[in-house]
Parts: sequence; structure tokens; C-alpha cells
Amino acid sequence: MKITSFNPLLVTGNAQAVIELFEALGFERRHNIKANTGKQDFNSVRMKDENGFHVDIAQIDGRTQDMTLIRMNVDDFDEAYAFLTARGFTNPQGDHTVDTKSNRSAMLISPSGFAFDLCQHIKDHD
Repeated sequence: MKITSFNPLLVTGNAQAVIELFEALGFERRHNIKANTGKQDFNSVRMKDENGFHVDIAQIDGRTQDMTLIRMNVDDFDEAYAFLTARGFTNPQGDHTVDTKSNRSAMLISPSGFAFDLCQHIKDHD
């Protein structure tokens, strides 16, 4: 398993305000992903500053409290999932994963309480 990116992911009910804050800090929007988790729609914006730091901001409508996760993008989702669950990480949605055209992901929570948004970017090789 190779980690291909590692950065904060902020999940909020008011993404626009959070995006504006990070823009004021010098971050620029890089791309936007709209998808459905199977349970709810979400909109995620990836931002980057001039130093190469990234932050992802996800809009989840109806969310009243923000949540901070660590987004860990890997080259092999299944291997990373097995690695983390063998160390006590749990998926709060059972074995449910979010599968879109360009991404496979799941939240995994450590025994001590911090959380990863484990992702594998799916590239179109056609």
C-alpha cells in the first residue's frame, strides 16, 4: 500500500464560509466532486496553497456540527482497509463504502477516536 496524499478533510453544513476562510488564507480551489454516498448527497472542494498544502472541504446538507478527518488517499483501497481494520479501526457504517466513478472511500475510526477518510482515486485508463 502506498499513500498518495494525506491532508485534512473538513466536513461541514456551511462549506461556503469555510472555503472563503481558506481562500483568505491563500488557498485556491483545485477541483470539485459531487456525489452521493448512498445515503446523502455531498459536494467536496479540494484546495491547495502556494506551499503545496492541501485541504478538502465537504458540504453535507443538514450537518449542524463540523467534523475534521484525515484524508488518506492510497493506491490500493482493499489493502489499506484491511491494514487499518486489523489494527482496530472500525467503519461506523459497517462495511459500506462510497463508490463513485472517480473515487472509492470509507470513514474509518481509530480505537482512540481519530478518523481517516480512506480513499482510492480511480483513474480512467481508457
